[in-house]
Amino acid sequence: MHFVVCVKQVPDTTEVRVDPVTKTLVREGVPSIINPYDAHAVEEAVRLKERYGGKVTAISMGPPQAEEVLRRALAIGADRAILLTDRTFAGSDTLATSYILAQAIRRLDREEPVTLVLCGKQAIDGDTGQVGPGIATRLGFTPLTYVLAVEEIDIEAGEIKVQRKLEDARQVVCGKLPALLTVVKEINELRYAALPDLVRAARTRPERWTAADLEVDPGRTGLKGSPTSVRRIFAPPQRPGGEMIPGGTEDPARAASLLVDKLLKTKLIADL
Repeated sequence: MHFVVCVKQVPDTTEVRVDPVTKTLVREGVPSIINPYDAHAVEEAVRLKERYGGKVTAISMGPPQAEEVLRRALAIGADRAILLTDRTFAGSDTLATSYILAQAIRRLDREEPVTLVLCGKQAIDGDTGQVGPGIATRLGFTPLTYVLAVEEIDIEAGEIKVQRKLEDARQVVCGKLPALLTVVKEINELRYAALPDLVRAARTRPERWTAADLEVDPGRTGLKGSPTSVRRIFAPPQRPGGEMIPGGTEDPARAASLLVDKLLKTKLIADL
């Protein structure tokens, strides 16, 4: 079985600031990390390899420094890592990104048929959740989103059974292989990489594929191939603190009366 995992390097959103003048993200001095949802996708791919056999290939699109997230995937247990990097990829939106990643998976599939593609449910810097389903649509793979458990993979029948996370329930779904999963954090607990695996990952340089290697149409990548663009980024205004009603413990009857008066004045309740 051949499992392919798509991972992305993202800025640590806990330390991201917005420039008040340019209205853009200030990335200088902000550490980059593996997208947390993608880390769980890698972990699940490795667990499936351990369960069913096969290999795991991790791919990422980005600048040369994105090799670090691929080394993280290798340390967890991925067998191969490939960085898709080319100046023509810069500025790609979700439509162009899914096209580039799909082209890379097509090439991998020609080398060794791909059984399953795994992605995080979304990236924390964009929060669109569009790239995974976009890849599945381009490849003709069965898309299964918000997966929190892989129950079974039946190679002979060519089927996969998963649990999907819904708002108030779980949904069990069967789909045909090959398939693409977007996973949630609840799917597993991340392991700690063993020291030999960390050393191996540090010494390994991921392969690099360019636009020429993927035979992509330049008009469908980068800014040219992106029908959407970010016009402005801004921090939401701070919400004012709520009003405290005095006397809650000392005089609850008075506090209740004051609260009712407030609700009546704001018309949140009607005076009968």
